[in-house]
Amino acid sequence: MSFFVGMLHVKNYRKAYHGRIILEVPELQLQPGIHWIRGVNGAGKSTFFRSVAGMLPFEGEIWLNDTWEVKRDPVAFRLRVNYAEAEPLYPEYLSAFDLISFVAKAKKAPAGQVDALVETLEIASFWKQPVGTYSSGMLKKTSLILGFLGNPTLIMLDEPLITIDDRAVANVCQLIDQYHQNGVQFLLSSHQDFRLTDLKMDSSYIIRNQTLEEIHLS
Repeated sequence: MSFFVGMLHVKNYRKAYHGRIILEVPELQLQPGIHWIRGVNGAGKSTFFRSVAGMLPFEGEIWLNDTWEVKRDPVAFRLRVNYAEAEPLYPEYLSAFDLISFVAKAKKAPAGQVDALVETLEIASFWKQPVGTYSSGMLKKTSLILGFLGNPTLIMLDEPLITIDDRAVANVCQLIDQYHQNGVQFLLSSHQDFRLTDLKMDSSYIIRNQTLEEIHLS
């Protein structure tokens, strides 16, 4: 696990589809911490996360620790930035074991990390079954484990609390707290109120009017 504290710096970010602007962020600097991104469905939360993860093309620059830029240094950047999708879609013939094994190797996961995550999110009973047989909760737990693999500086979790039970929610919050104590920064997107959990948010932003605005936590 990384002990290096990180920062995300966004410069002149712009994402449009077919000429229609989805999101513009002229400047954003996130200090180390746990940050909550809010917004209505379709506001652009997942688009922003996917851009930071290097999965979508966009105009502008996204820097990690003022050292790695997602387009200039794609391999080094992606080794340090993890993303768990809100509603993951995986090939039905693969299993969670297949997916986790592949990502763990790509992310250079330390020894024992996979077993620890499988135990924490309690997927051992089904993780070798085909994804096509999974419930939405099983898929979500698989996505979340992928988000914690390796030695990340930044982990982005898109709607991490949906489709899982209260026990799993508590386990996810425990993981977030554990990783954060070891220097990992988080971007969390959720319609659910993180203030109802034990997690302490360092800042909160809302996507509206095609931009990202900081709002006060209350």
